[in-house]
Formats: sequence, C-alpha cells, structure tokens
Amino acid sequence: MEEFEALLNESFDIDTPDEGSVVKGKVIAIESGQAIIDVGYKMEGRIDLKEFANPGQAPEIEVGDTVEVFLDRVENQRGEAVISREKARREEAWDRLEKAHASEERVDGAIFGRVKGGFTVDLGGAVAFLPGSQVDVRPVRDAGPLMGMAQPFIVLKMDRCRGNIVVSRRAILEESRAEQRAEIVGKLAEGDAVDGVVKNITDYGAFVDLGGVDGLLHVTDMAWSRVNHPSEVLTIGETIKVQVIKINKDTHRISLGMKQLQDDPWGDVAGRFPLESLHTGRVTNITDYGAFVELEPGVEGLVHVSEMSWTKKNVHPGKIVSTSQEVEVMVLEIETDKRRVSLGLKQTQGNPWEGFAKNFPEGAEVEGEVKNITEFGLFIGLEGEIDGMVHLSDLAWDQSGEEALANYKKGDIVKAVVIDVDAEKERISLSVKNLGQDPFAEAVSGVKRGAVVTVEVTSIEEGGIEVEYDGMKAFIRRSDLSRDRAEQRPERFSVGNKLDARVTSIDAKTRKLGLSIKAREIAEEKEAVEQYGSSDSGASLGDILGAALKSND
Repeated sequence: MEEFEALLNESFDIDTPDEGSVVKGKVIAIESGQAIIDVGYKMEGRIDLKEFANPGQAPEIEVGDTVEVFLDRVENQRGEAVISREKARREEAWDRLEKAHASEERVDGAIFGRVKGGFTVDLGGAVAFLPGSQVDVRPVRDAGPLMGMAQPFIVLKMDRCRGNIVVSRRAILEESRAEQRAEIVGKLAEGDAVDGVVKNITDYGAFVDLGGVDGLLHVTDMAWSRVNHPSEVLTIGETIKVQVIKINKDTHRISLGMKQLQDDPWGDVAGRFPLESLHTGRVTNITDYGAFVELEPGVEGLVHVSEMSWTKKNVHPGKIVSTSQEVEVMVLEIETDKRRVSLGLKQTQGNPWEGFAKNFPEGAEVEGEVKNITEFGLFIGLEGEIDGMVHLSDLAWDQSGEEALANYKKGDIVKAVVIDVDAEKERISLSVKNLGQDPFAEAVSGVKRGAVVTVEVTSIEEGGIEVEYDGMKAFIRRSDLSRDRAEQRPERFSVGNKLDARVTSIDAKTRKLGLSIKAREIAEEKEAVEQYGSSDSGASLGDILGAALKSND
C-alpha cells in the first residue's frame, strides 16, 4: 500500500507538457511504415514515416534518432500520445519564416505543385502560395524547369491564424536585375553612341536592349523625317546604333535616339528654302487646321487652312488635298529655332480677284448664276470660282431695291456691269441697272435749272399734283401750284392736263426733278416788267401784262 501511494504521488509530481506544444522524442522502433517515438513523461506515440521525408525524397530516420514532434493530445483511445512530425516542422518553419519576414531576408524553398492562380512552395515545413505574377519578371509559359528546384524566395505576406503565406520569386530576380542595371547604367553617359538590339516595338517607340538594360527609343527620335509607326523603320531582333540622350539615375530609365547620329537637315534650311521660293512637296499629314508638307526628308512645313485656297474659306483641308499627294507650295515664313516653316498653297495658283480685275475692268459686262440672295442684294458666281455682289440700290432704276430683289431667285442667269474690284479685300461690286441708260439722266438731258418745261398731270392729291415729264415722275406741291393763294387748289387740275412749270432743282443722286408753276409765273412777271416798262413810267401792271400777252400772240 505504501508503494502504491508513493507511485501515485510520483505521477502527480510529473510535469506533463501542454497539448499543442513541440516536444523532443526518441525513436524507439520502426514498424508497419510508422515510427514509434518516446516523448518522455511515460508517453509514446506513432508517426507515419512519410512525415519525415521532404517532397519527392525518401524518409531519413533511424532507431535512436532524437526528433522534435508536435503534441496534439496527451492520450488517445489506445492510451498513446497523438503526435505529428509535420506539425512540428510547420511550427518550426513558421517561427523561422516570421523572423525572415520581419527582417526581409530571403528564404529557401522548392515549387512542388500547381494550383489555381499560381503554385505551392515548400519552405521547409510550411507550404506557401506563389502567385503566377510573382514567378518571373515576365509571364512564364512553362514552369516545368522550376519545379522541385531549391531556390530563394521573399515572404510577401503571412497570416499564422489562417495558415496563409505568400511568397515571391520575382522580387529576387528584380533585385538582382536592379543591381545589374545599376552597374550597366553607371558605365553609360549621355551622348554615348552604343549598339543595341530591338527588343519590343510599340505605337510610341521601341525598347532597345543595351546588354542587360533596356532603353526607350521614341518614335520622334528615330528619324528627322516623320515616322507614322516604329515598324516602318525597325524590326524586332535588329541590331541598331543609338545615342544615349538622357539617363535618369533614380529610375534607371534611358532615353535613346537614332536621328541624333545623323546630320540635322534644319541646319541650312533657310538657305535651301528662301522666302517666296516655290517647291514641290508631299502631303504627310492632314489636320483640322491645315496640312503638313514634306519638302525633303526631315523638313516639313505647315500649309495653314487659310493659305490653302483663295475661294474655299470654310472647307476642311482634307477636301482640298489628300495624304501622299504631290503639291507645289510657296515658302512664306521660316522659324529655324522653332523648326517651323509656313507654306502657302494658294500663292502658287494666282489671286483670282487680281485676274478678274485684269480681264474685267470697270464697266465691263459679265454674266453669272445667282448663288445667294440676301437682304442687301444678290451674289453672282463669276469666272475663277469667285462671287460678285449686286447691291439693292444697283438692281433697277425705276423700282425700290426690295421690289427689284423679289424678281430674282437662286439659279437665275444674270448679266451685270462691273462697278469696282477690290483685290485686297476680295470684293467685286456689280450693277444690273447700269446695263441700260438711266431714264432720269435721259429725261433731264439738256434741261437746266430755271428752264420751263411742259408736263402732264397724272394724279391729283391733297398736297399737290403728280406730273410726268418725258417718262419721269415729279410732284408739284400745293404751295407751288400758283402765285395766287386762292389758286393753289389741286382740284382745279384734272388728270391729263398739260401745263408749264419752271425747273427749280435737278438732283441726280435722289433722282428727283423739282417743278413749280408759281416760280414760272413770278419769272414771267419779272420778265414782262423788264421788257415792257414799269409802274414808275405810268403804265399799270395790267397794261404791261396785256402788252406782253399781245407780243406773245
């Protein structure tokens, strides 16, 4: 009884390890593919031999070896301890990986499996995920050669609670690549001419391998002439000579150029293309504001839309010229420092207004189609694809402008006379009414102010009478109908009456003839007095007028 009590007390004194901890054990036997391990504390457990083997390798374990195992449970149904070598290795590995992650150190591992989105990596007891994007600096089509090979990785992310580890092989490669890049870049200097191999071609340029480091050759630096796409000049795999234009020491980015190794065509452009000289060039590009014309390889000039045509003002340049078309241009301006040449296309064709003025001087008769009708006149299409304008006031002699305008429509063929040509302002003034003689001028031809003319009454109005003289209408006001106020009544006249009136004014501008019966009577009285005597001689006014009338008879 005392012995049993002593053994019981001894068992109470044994410090049993905690479940979920790593303990050391001794291999006491290997049987049935399992290792029997004594973990002490009078506990034994069994572990499958495969837990002692690395992926793809045979287990390395012998009786008597001391190993670390993970204690899951102190006792199972069979009275054995539940232990695991794999979990022990995992715990060991996690501790090691956490330290490496904290210090950003590399860890060794081997890729042993493929999963969705990447690969699995054995990090010596812990399984990590390697995303496909982190395998290499470039997409890897075949990862077979990398499988099972021991190689370094960088731990990107760890979550012990969830058992997640993410690693990267690409970070290792980029680090070594950066070191190599820094070494190569350090040997280069701006202005150096080096050989390179075209590695890749994009829309904006080409990447050139300079022996471990890539440089960008922009499309604008490939040639002095315009290059629409890099593939026109380069092919992948081609060895080319380039010049180092710029090096960014921080980013290790290198800008390259090809044209810099060639002679600059802009060096003597002013001498080869003097102002107002004519040249034949090829249209290389068309924009909304004009067209670019290549005068020679590397030298382009702009024909602004305003310099493309004398007559087509609001037309897109693409409707005047086309890409690759050969055109003749005139040099208008050169800015060598800005590498700009202003060209003119219309200057090679002659000013149509100057040509029209030469062929159709003032007074010449022209014929054209009514192109447009506006509130202020007609626009008539003329020779040379230009328009002339007939103002309202120049449409007719005997009608108002509005009335005369109503007689025309688009498409009508109209004859007119050239009044004025202003080539500088690109204006041509025409007249339709000048095709015929001015009836007013004909009517008053030979008539002077003070003359007495015979007119015919055409209308009786309250304010006077309307009369006609040689086809011209005139109006005699009530106050001018008679010297005698009592006789200043329009109603005493009838339409068709013929009467004499004195011309008081001739206004060619307003086309009005001033007439007065009163003025005629006064003039006649004055003339009679002068001719036949005066009241001072004793003759009465009646006697004088009677003598004058008798003389007229």
